[in-house]
Amino acid sequence: MNSSPNTFTQQLQSAWASQGSMLCVGFDPDPKRLPPSLQGKSEGIFEFCREIADATADLVCSFKPQFAYFASQGAEAQLEKLIAHLKNKYPEIPVILDSKRGDIGSTAEHYALEAFERYGADAVTVNPYMGFDSVEPYLRHAGKGVIVLCRTSNPGGSDLQFLNVTPSGEPLYLHVARLASQQWNTSGQISLVVGATFPEEIAKVRAIVGEMPLLIPGIGAQGGDIDATVNAGSISNKPGTGMMINSSRAILYASSGADFADAARKVALSTRDALRTAAAK
Repeated sequence: MNSSPNTFTQQLQSAWASQGSMLCVGFDPDPKRLPPSLQGKSEGIFEFCREIADATADLVCSFKPQFAYFASQGAEAQLEKLIAHLKNKYPEIPVILDSKRGDIGSTAEHYALEAFERYGADAVTVNPYMGFDSVEPYLRHAGKGVIVLCRTSNPGGSDLQFLNVTPSGEPLYLHVARLASQQWNTSGQISLVVGATFPEEIAKVRAIVGEMPLLIPGIGAQGGDIDATVNAGSISNKPGTGMMINSSRAILYASSGADFADAARKVALSTRDALRTAAAK
């Protein structure tokens, strides 16, 4: 088990304060969209992500590599190298492995080892469909974050997440929020994924979970509204905290040329500033 003295939530609190940012930069490296100079290179994915990380590190509260984009290309070693680079150069910025694992028992234990020991991530996303058994193995890793899918940003999420599951008619996503914040959070390191495309649902989740951190995808390429998102997810009397608001493609692919890192920084800067402005309203 990892015995790091700094927990995921402490890292986040520190990053929100020192960085003055709620922006999370996601790494979804598509080989077909890499700059021509990096396409076909043995470590092109790593170099692409490293350059963008170095260009945006002072603007973010977290980084979020998406596991499938690396694994589909046989680039797991490049993912290991990327996270090692992030942890070595920017130890104050938490790294979330976005792998949405959702199994139980010894399988979940090995997924936890993969995320926290092999890759060295500070947090991992998990799917709660199999209940607490699919979350508990991750909680055994002291100080590590467990980010539970709650209200996802895709339209099809409503197929299940809006089903009424309690006698009072509470939808499944709010039931998940209640379980995660009240019964499951034995380590104090659980967070929730709530999509920016549904700001009304963000507000309902926030009302249940108090100051629990929220990972919010859906701005940028997915079209989530920044002002509505920040207003819905804000913590009373603590502006600029409580959320990791993710943007991936809009930042990664701001340019397909040699200036890709500079272009990524410009978009990240404008996004960070827009989030700051919204938090100050």
